[in-house]
Amino acid sequence: MMRRALLLFLLLGLSACSNSQSPDASQFVGSDMTDVTLSSDFVLPDHNGTPRKLADFHGKVVALFFGYTHCPDVCPTTMTDLAGALKLMGEKANDVQVLFISLDPERDSAEVLKKFVPSFNPTFLGLSGDSAQTIKVTQDFKVYFAKQESNSKAGYTIDHSSGVYVFDKKGVLRVIMKSGQSQKEIAHDLSLLL
Repeated sequence: MMRRALLLFLLLGLSACSNSQSPDASQFVGSDMTDVTLSSDFVLPDHNGTPRKLADFHGKVVALFFGYTHCPDVCPTTMTDLAGALKLMGEKANDVQVLFISLDPERDSAEVLKKFVPSFNPTFLGLSGDSAQTIKVTQDFKVYFAKQESNSKAGYTIDHSSGVYVFDKKGVLRVIMKSGQSQKEIAHDLSLLL
């Protein structure tokens, strides 16, 4: 009798363990980054002037996007898609934090970020440092960006990588969502990590 009770206890314990494991990488629409190690923290002021780092958001899934406010296409589209994904997630979206790191410290002041970033969703935070901080954080995250002079009204554009880095609740990089993932696919990947 004692052996049966012990066996049942062990089986229930193993079952509980298997349900609490992280999602299988094959379930993500984006690229699984679980085994990739990046120097993945920073300290940058947000658009309210508060110094922020990834560790501030432990307990939440963090979606981190690098862009700039004068971006004509990819940046506003990605921010719109992130906002739409959170809407699809309903109450679960309360456990997601979207961070936008500016690649254009020359134009993206705190005031500019404060108007741009929360216009997509009031919980989104815009971060920006000086040129040296921008170069360091992009090197740490392996983000490509290059200023391109143009005859446009803005004076220049910035070519840049367009993936969204997604960290789990413990601050571990898990997924890079590709540019062009649908709102439904973004919501799917974020929800898997919740």
